[in-house]
Amino acid sequence: MKKSFIIYILLLFAVINSFAQIDIDNLKGKKVQITSIAFYNLENLFDTIVDPDTNLILREDFTPKGPKAWNTEKYYIKLDNMAKVLSKLGTEMCPTGPAVIGVAEVENRSVLEDLISRPMLKNRNYQIVHYDSPDERGIDVAFLYQPNRFVLEKSWVRHETSLPNNDKTRDMLAMYGQLDGEPFYFIVDHWPSRGGPEPLRDSVAKHDRMVIDSILALHPDAKIIYMGDLNDDPIDESVKTFMKATGKLKKIKPDQLYDPMVAKYKNGNGTLAYNDAWNLFDQFIFTQSLLGDDISSYKFVNAHIFKKKWMTQSSGKYAGYPLRTYVGDTFMGGYSDHFPVYLFLAKEKK
Repeated sequence: MKKSFIIYILLLFAVINSFAQIDIDNLKGKKVQITSIAFYNLENLFDTIVDPDTNLILREDFTPKGPKAWNTEKYYIKLDNMAKVLSKLGTEMCPTGPAVIGVAEVENRSVLEDLISRPMLKNRNYQIVHYDSPDERGIDVAFLYQPNRFVLEKSWVRHETSLPNNDKTRDMLAMYGQLDGEPFYFIVDHWPSRGGPEPLRDSVAKHDRMVIDSILALHPDAKIIYMGDLNDDPIDESVKTFMKATGKLKKIKPDQLYDPMVAKYKNGNGTLAYNDAWNLFDQFIFTQSLLGDDISSYKFVNAHIFKKKWMTQSSGKYAGYPLRTYVGDTFMGGYSDHFPVYLFLAKEKK
């Protein structure tokens, strides 16, 4: 056995030891393929061009003449910072980075094209799935994928049309294709903010769960990974009741989905901070077909929050918080108000 492969297996065991879903004994003597899936809220990735379809306040803010004095230099600092983070996600087990990435808070396809063209991401050849949404802030969700890992067969969006007061929010973005030869569905969403009424998130949760159920009605064993900024924690009613997501592996019911972020939240971990408390809005929720230790096909290994010292505020009142691009109208040259999340899947390499 080659030295590099031995090191690879040892690293794999170290990762799996942190989560007991896959039985390590089942992996001994087997070649294992690992893939990574990620999600990142990019926090207001806007270009500098005035877009008449964008919310007036943000249109004024993210222009050279606006209060943030948003210009080309700052835009490319933001792009390079986002590319730096995305380039490092999951590389402890997947040197080429995540096979697919869900993102939120992007203005348009153009900023995504600029992002994947930055030097730290360019050689990964990420492709884009993006649709303009009716969101009043002018921000959308999107999906990036490496075509040598994920072969996209179709994508679609559905907008929740029954929101109270005819509120407009981001579209739910769905993809279907082959991940390393296996059929997979990916869904990306960004739920309404906490500045609005609670029923908005409940309504979107009901809608998205209906979409998942419609897929499962046709394909009961479908592998579906739902990801996004839910603006709610894993223990909130929208996630527990309306998405029917749980973190209890041993007591999971047939109609439930699994949310690996529940345990992390209960242990005090989060992806964003507010009033000296951590929230974990950035989540993965997936079908039970990804659970178990039969690794003849992809199974879930574990999930992580990507939080590095260089991504955090180093001093002051908000020390330890995510280091943002702006605080108010002051340019901080940081990253996002959210930390990204990523997970690993493993299967036997045939």
